[in-house]
Amino acid sequence: MDETTKKKTLRQQQLLSLLEKSGYASVEELTARFAVTSQTIRRDIGDLAAGGRVRRYHGGVALASPIDAQTYRQRRVEQASVKRRIARRVAELVPDGASVFLDAGSTCEAVAEALCERRGLKLVTYSLRAAVTLTDRTDFTIAVPGGFVKNVAGSVMAEDVADFIRRFRFDVAIIAVSGIDEDGGMGDDDQTEVSIVRAATGQARSTLLASDSSKFYRTALVHLGSVTEVSDLVTDAAPQGALQQILAASPVRLHIA
Repeated sequence: MDETTKKKTLRQQQLLSLLEKSGYASVEELTARFAVTSQTIRRDIGDLAAGGRVRRYHGGVALASPIDAQTYRQRRVEQASVKRRIARRVAELVPDGASVFLDAGSTCEAVAEALCERRGLKLVTYSLRAAVTLTDRTDFTIAVPGGFVKNVAGSVMAEDVADFIRRFRFDVAIIAVSGIDEDGGMGDDDQTEVSIVRAATGQARSTLLASDSSKFYRTALVHLGSVTEVSDLVTDAAPQGALQQILAASPVRLHIA
């Protein structure tokens, strides 16, 4: 392998590592970071896209594949402080005595901890980890469906979970997603979870999306809906580019934790 090829391989590996942490990067940002021309970066992106590793956008690039269990656990640690900040802001937006749907995933587990500061909540969740966290509050009412426990995420899965969720009415549905695409489309990597969340948002007066900024410009496998359909978005940093314009033109309330 010649020196030029070695540099190219290393640069592409570093580019992928960057995207694993940030989710999205612009061509301009990558050009400056690696001190190469935009043509070089576009060729790198083209190579990685051809291999199915990334997805190209106008002016930028994002990871194309869903995360695996090891990456999920790693992010749980790496993003812990960010998720706690987001969770605290989410809890501030939930009034005492509210009826709440709480989604599954590491962000919503952090939200569960923060919600312990509220009083008299009535919660429905299919996350066993969130439910266990909330059981310390004796003034809370907590409902969970029956079914099989999904590995890693600790969520309950069964064919009738969505039907179980539809029995309730919610003041607010607190949801998380695997990614928010360039056009504002929200998605998850599991069809069953998408069905559950759709059932919950259909029963809720308002929907609160809790998402760290690494989810911006990340493509998920199953479409959930548009980010413009949520009432509030709580995140750690405002999105840039196309997503910024979409949110600015929508009624979504943006909260930066």
